[in-house]
Amino acid sequence: MSLASAPQTAQDTATRPTAEPAGIRRRLASLLYESLLLLGVLGFTYILPLVGIGLAFGVTPPGAVLWLYLALVLGIYFIGLWRRNGQTLAMQTWEIKVVDALDGRIPSPRQCLLRYLLAWPSLCFFGAGLFWALFDRDRQFLHDRFAGTCVVFLRSRPATSVAGAAQR
Repeated sequence: MSLASAPQTAQDTATRPTAEPAGIRRRLASLLYESLLLLGVLGFTYILPLVGIGLAFGVTPPGAVLWLYLALVLGIYFIGLWRRNGQTLAMQTWEIKVVDALDGRIPSPRQCLLRYLLAWPSLCFFGAGLFWALFDRDRQFLHDRFAGTCVVFLRSRPATSVAGAAQR
């Protein structure tokens, strides 16, 4: 790095906005709300098609196929929304967002896939990956740490009044 570019880099670092990591309670509340929203998603994409297949053809797919289908449906839901804008509906409600831990941008497809796959053991082993956040230096879940992602809190913009907007 040349000396001429050093001050510019320092200036960019000083003016670049920093994001505040989302608190554990906010992320857990979002997770609880997400589980309620997933009832509707799974009802529409999982139960209805399987009931339709069962009634039309009198068959039920084997258990392994059902688990694979479930993982695929949820993967499309989460990875698709994280890649679109870094947020699911529950995350929008709780004003949090998944970002790349290094540059603060929307995570790459690889990071989203890794985060999704690692979230399963993080949740299924008695929440060990969630419990990890109590000891993590940045209070991040274990699957976020391994995927190179971070969940940040989006500060709400102050509401503008109608009178204030009319005066402009």
